[in-house]
Amino acid sequence: MSEPQVEHIQRRIEHARRESRNRHPGGVLWFTGLSGAGKSTLAFTLEEFLFNDGYQVYVLDGDNLRGGLSSDLRFTHVDRTENVRRAGQVAALFADAGLICIAAFISPYRSDRAMAAMNAKRFHEIYIRADLRTCERRDPKGLYKLARAGEIKNFTAIDDIYEEPESPAFVVDTTELTIEQSLASLSRFVAEHFPLGRS
Repeated sequence: MSEPQVEHIQRRIEHARRESRNRHPGGVLWFTGLSGAGKSTLAFTLEEFLFNDGYQVYVLDGDNLRGGLSSDLRFTHVDRTENVRRAGQVAALFADAGLICIAAFISPYRSDRAMAAMNAKRFHEIYIRADLRTCERRDPKGLYKLARAGEIKNFTAIDDIYEEPESPAFVVDTTELTIEQSLASLSRFVAEHFPLGRS
């Protein structure tokens, strides 16, 4: 039995028209880094800053994805890959709609991040860097303590790997920078790559 054919619907609103209305290009800012590096904190801080400046922007992170779309997934290697695949698809749809999607995911494997990058026309991998000692000291959700005690399995940087980006578009080192300094650095990056037109 042959598979059903998927009908491709012709869009009636060109991407250029969306960008013209939003006054900026759409795209994906993919924040990757260890748990506790500050990805979500910076993502939501940057979202508020950009929104107040006139950008159409939305944060997609592990919590809001795993609370719904990926609620069926666990934290095995296979499930993590599938979670990033779904996140990449959703982020690309936001970007196609003309928004800036800030996607904040540990996304520990380079191959998964490369797969996500293939989905969006404007994709920027941003490494939110902090060393393991710093992240364990912060441990905002108490996850490192649970992982060290063996109560969480396959935890990144404890009993699973984290593959650092080889050539990220941008690096923010939160071991050295404050939230304010990090925000200033990120906002300059956005202004350069997603210029906001003034009407």
